[in-house]
Amino acid sequence: MAASAKNLAVLDQSNNGDWTVVLPRRGRQRKTFPKLRNREDQRTWSPTDQANDTIRESKLLQKMEICIKKVESSQFYRTLIDELGTTPVLESLNKALASESKMEMVIYGVGSIENYENPRLQLSLAILLKRKFSWIGSLEVFDPILSATECRVMESFGCSILSVNEEGRRCAQKATLFFMPHCEAGLYNNLLQENWTVELLNHVVLFGNSFEIYGQFVSEFKSSPVVDSAKYILASRKFTREIKIKTLSDDYFGAFHDSSWHFFSPVSPTELQFTDL
Repeated sequence: MAASAKNLAVLDQSNNGDWTVVLPRRGRQRKTFPKLRNREDQRTWSPTDQANDTIRESKLLQKMEICIKKVESSQFYRTLIDELGTTPVLESLNKALASESKMEMVIYGVGSIENYENPRLQLSLAILLKRKFSWIGSLEVFDPILSATECRVMESFGCSILSVNEEGRRCAQKATLFFMPHCEAGLYNNLLQENWTVELLNHVVLFGNSFEIYGQFVSEFKSSPVVDSAKYILASRKFTREIKIKTLSDDYFGAFHDSSWHFFSPVSPTELQFTDL
């Protein structure tokens, strides 16, 4: 049975490219993957460093626990939770869920949680959302730069590490929340291309860079290669409900600035046909 708006609004305590718009990163690495040409290019993956360093792991675990508590007690987090309870968001979540009671969460491009605070803040938010909302199911994570230590720490917080580099090409056969703050445009483009049907796009919920800002960038700096490399992002805007989040303070600006919730609702295959952008 479909999850009701009431169920979505209740906090659940039982569930523990090739181009980019240059934005301030505040000391963190760029999130990028080489663009794959087809599904056969997807390869199995594992961390290159397999050393078991318990001291290093313990330090990182402590860093994550501190970061999770920081986010949970912040005005930023309370505001974001309130926004998830608004009618537009609840309507869109219910539509994506359809007959499902849960949607899985897939995190691409999380970055190094050991070396940078912004990835820790982003992962902390994802973990807190899973803990709070019963409609979020499994939590899968991938970034090709992850170390074995980072993978083990993420697993201790209930995350599953993907063993295949999907390059964003996950087919959303059921409701799926893609958590992708500050990824490269090419990764969003891959995701949309893989799901470019009416049925599949209606299953996709995306937390990531504002598509409106991509549109503004392209309008200001018209370039054929740029438009082509982001064509699915630009084409999707006509049937996308975008709800921007509020970062409120400098503590969270670097990790979440210009981020939005995106809900896709094409109703006809004709909406997926490409025209001049």
